[in-house]
Amino acid sequence: MFEIRIICDPDDTNRVTTALSGAFATGAVRTYPTRDGERTRLYVTADHRPEPGPWPTPEEAYALAPSMVREIGWTAQTAADKPFGESLGREYWLRKAALLDRIALRDEEDGLSSDAAEVATEAARRLIAYDRDGEGDYHGAPYWPEHPATDADPRGYVRQEYAHWAENH
Repeated sequence: MFEIRIICDPDDTNRVTTALSGAFATGAVRTYPTRDGERTRLYVTADHRPEPGPWPTPEEAYALAPSMVREIGWTAQTAADKPFGESLGREYWLRKAALLDRIALRDEEDGLSSDAAEVATEAARRLIAYDRDGEGDYHGAPYWPEHPATDADPRGYVRQEYAHWAENH
């Protein structure tokens, strides 16, 4: 455990504390004005985040998933039922990304050459962007949307989030 002291403009306080909490496991932020009163001093107790474990396997992630045909129907119906311009929501993006991941896995398993893996990766990136923008209520354990491993394996992030969602839905 260690302590971090930062001196910054008051307008940057939220941005700085958000970045710190993304990089470290942080405690409460203590805020004080500087002697000249023009800047802010931030004191944060922090620790390194524990090393994350491996991504869930597809079998673990999709153990409770409905059939792919049923998921195709659900995603199509959900998209069709939403009024134009209204957000589809995180559940839609998560289930769509998981469905496309499962299709890509099936193609790989069957030895088929297709663009399914690329499409699944793009859908995973859409979910990650949704979660990074603060719109999603992601689980984030052990990998949160901003984690470097998430960028390296977007489909792993989908499996992590889907496994959590399926267990708690």
